[in-house]
Amino acid sequence: MLSTLKTGRHTVRGLSLGGVYTSLMVPELGAMFDVGVAPRSFAGAKRLFLSHGHADHVGALMSFLGLRALMGHQKPLEVFMPAEICEQVQTLLAAATPLQRYALEIHPRPMEPGQEIAISKNLSVRSFRTFHPVPSLGYLFVRRVDKLKPAFADLPGPEIGRRRKAGEDLFDRVERLELAYATDTLARVLDSQPVLYEVPTLILECTFLDQRKSLEASRKGCHIHLDELIERAERFRNQALVLMHFSQLYKPAEVPEILAKRCPAELSARVHALVPKGNVWPG
Repeated sequence: MLSTLKTGRHTVRGLSLGGVYTSLMVPELGAMFDVGVAPRSFAGAKRLFLSHGHADHVGALMSFLGLRALMGHQKPLEVFMPAEICEQVQTLLAAATPLQRYALEIHPRPMEPGQEIAISKNLSVRSFRTFHPVPSLGYLFVRRVDKLKPAFADLPGPEIGRRRKAGEDLFDRVERLELAYATDTLARVLDSQPVLYEVPTLILECTFLDQRKSLEASRKGCHIHLDELIERAERFRNQALVLMHFSQLYKPAEVPEILAKRCPAELSARVHALVPKGNVWPG
């Protein structure tokens, strides 16, 4: 049922079908993205990142919280989301709680565009605005690591350890991009957030792929058309560009074929399609 892609640094698992369901997991970050369905194997996610409040991206939240309780996860799930929908999500869960034998609790983490929150010692998430008819966000993960200053590059390891223990300033704190997630958005998000062209793993919607949906119609629905990625092909420097959220207009087996045929070499070398095997979408 679930598709899995290995992209170098990251594993992307899940399923996504435009307008029907999107739910992804990147285990290396302990991060789940959207909850349009509630896969059992995602129950151990440390945190959930909601892009927006449409049903195909948040509609299975109640089921997912029930699943986590069934499997013994008692700590409330951290749920990062656009600040504008935080109250409504909590109201929804409160209304559903009488249907359960226990409270459907979360640890809400409302975010504004441009806000950054530390999620572990060295890892932070930074939100950015996406372009959809309802409040929506994308997420960029940044890891901060210590890099030895050039002046100390020739020191042997034990000497570095001794000086560091003594409190000497040997390292610079540097920022390393990890992964970004953006869905249900106009392609202008790429131009408003040029860092998306550089992040090693970019998970990006590409709902429409060819003439079966015009570029004008795609933009009217605030979705990305492959034409728009082809226009920007030379700008992508990602190690992996994971495309998802494809329309039901396409059978799963068609998607890689269309991408291989239409994408220029500089783009095709980076593209991975998150689709199931065969010709039938799950469900």
